[in-house]
Amino acid sequence: MKRALLCLLAVPLAVTALSAAAVEAPVVYQYGMKLDVAHVISIDQANDRCEVAPARMTYLDSHGQQHVLQYLRQTEMCSDI
Repeated sequence: MKRALLCLLAVPLAVTALSAAAVEAPVVYQYGMKLDVAHVISIDQANDRCEVAPARMTYLDSHGQQHVLQYLRQTEMCSDI
């Protein structure tokens, strides 16, 4: 009984560890880089000032693999000027 309970507790922990390892460090975009973006999951950027700042795009490629891309873009605060 204890062994079955231990197995039931170990499975969610293993799945959580695998999903955390699957999210990789962001790749820094370079001009001309070929991208395979099938679906954008999120775009994150600090936008407290009008400036060019790093942004991160999390996306799925055509094979369903998740990627994180870091790139520079003008913040949305600049559009209100």
